[in-house]
Amino acid sequence: MFLFFIFVCLLAACVEPQELRPENIFLLAGQSNMAGRGGVPKVNGHWNKKVPAESSPNPSILQLSLHKTWVVAHEPLHEEIDKYKTCGVGPGMPFAHEVLAKDPNFGVIGLVPCAIGGTKITDWAKGSSTGHYKQLVERANASLKSGGKIKALLWYQGESDTQQQTDARLYKRRLKRLFTNIRADLNSPNLQIIQVALASGYNNTLKETVRAAQLGIDLPDLQTVDAKGLPLEQDHLHLSTAAQVRVGKMLANAFLQFPHCSGLR
Repeated sequence: MFLFFIFVCLLAACVEPQELRPENIFLLAGQSNMAGRGGVPKVNGHWNKKVPAESSPNPSILQLSLHKTWVVAHEPLHEEIDKYKTCGVGPGMPFAHEVLAKDPNFGVIGLVPCAIGGTKITDWAKGSSTGHYKQLVERANASLKSGGKIKALLWYQGESDTQQQTDARLYKRRLKRLFTNIRADLNSPNLQIIQVALASGYNNTLKETVRAAQLGIDLPDLQTVDAKGLPLEQDHLHLSTAAQVRVGKMLANAFLQFPHCSGLR
């Protein structure tokens, strides 16, 4: 881990501050499986600090820090944002690597971590006392000051809504309202949104209710990738590192398949 830290520092030092300006910005929001728990075998356990090649630092992949400055991205991507939980490998870095692998001319990518573990969909509602929605919009607006464009919102959430029947039953309506509000407040009515359908939950019946909502939501410029069946950590709730890499690649391929993707560049 010490050598990895030195590598990240050297990589950051090789990039001049004025060069840390992403052309293509992606918002990452949701709960723990977006924040990343790959390599964390138990809830709030210790991260094993194993970083796969698909999540390694790259000068063409940046992240918006807690203080809203661009830095070279590295795992755990969400450690400053989801600071009260143990973060590990998430889907953000593999997503960025896959986009660049499939389109080498895509340009510098900027990831904006916003996910918070353990949150329900109501915690993300506009005006919620949690402040998560407000922080998402503020960080999104801050990311634009360097001149880049927000290309998509990557969303992975819903496990916490599989605990109570009311939450599961109302999930579709609440999710649709959230996406509509985000587009309105970012002045981006055609913002591409890619969400992940659940791989796990607290109650199997309610998990399927939430999954049905995710797979059945009808909004333009929205795609859903399915994490069902991917390997989980020992807690049977969070995706393993290998699964996070897989989800990241699924998100990337979904983004690149948007009919007007090339027109946004």
